[in-house]
Amino acid sequence: MGRSWQEVNTLLVEADRILNCEEPIRYEGPFHVGVDLGTADVVLMVVDDHARPLAAFLEWAQVVRDGVVVDFVGAVDIVRRLVAKAQARLGVEITQASTSFPPGTDPRLSTNILETAGLDVVQVVDEPSCVGALLDLDRAAVVDIGGGTTGTAILGRGEVVFSDDEPTGGTHITLVIAGRTGLSFQEAEEKKRSPDDWNILDMARPTLQRICDIVGGHIGGHDVEEIILSGGTCCLEGIEAVFTSELGLPVKVPSRPLLLTPLAIASLPMN
Repeated sequence: MGRSWQEVNTLLVEADRILNCEEPIRYEGPFHVGVDLGTADVVLMVVDDHARPLAAFLEWAQVVRDGVVVDFVGAVDIVRRLVAKAQARLGVEITQASTSFPPGTDPRLSTNILETAGLDVVQVVDEPSCVGALLDLDRAAVVDIGGGTTGTAILGRGEVVFSDDEPTGGTHITLVIAGRTGLSFQEAEEKKRSPDDWNILDMARPTLQRICDIVGGHIGGHDVEEIILSGGTCCLEGIEAVFTSELGLPVKVPSRPLLLTPLAIASLPMN
């Protein structure tokens, strides 16, 4: 059974509070682990049976691009480091985890990384469908804007009825910022994460409109009444208004967009 929007946002705030916190805690009980292999970062999250976050660790890295592993050894090393940190925090041994992949890409790319890192993969589900499974949704589209691609899952009565993924994501916004400002790609990426007084939204708007075109194509012909946004790109202030204007539908942005998919992966039911 999915969780309410309010409940999920509360869980995300808690996940953000403990993000990269290595202080040991005493925990005895069942737990579930999710690993999100993103284009710009890798996140490992551990939750209890009620999806309450127990540990969450993030490392910025570009080891996966558009569903393709570009640094396999680097990805494995990161997963091992994050597992070690979670084990130390909780005082447990982590031997299995769930993971995800962009729709339309080969899920074995994700499972191979986890298995090489010494984990048994218990679930592998495409990214927007993970979020759809976490939330109690009907006639809704979950849009996961990753670094290189945008994935959409359409849900009806809690079941995924459509899922697809197309190029264009946060990396493209970074490239626009770099081109407009003369910054290096890495400098533009950091500026995008901490916009300060820069009007990043104006620079990002053409790319966001292209993403809206992609989503519009995905949801065309389906009964969709609302859109849920996920992924780090959705941290951009004002993105909700852009999607509402372009698609003419109510749009929801979670309290911590970067952590929604990791939470959803960790909360997948065990096989």
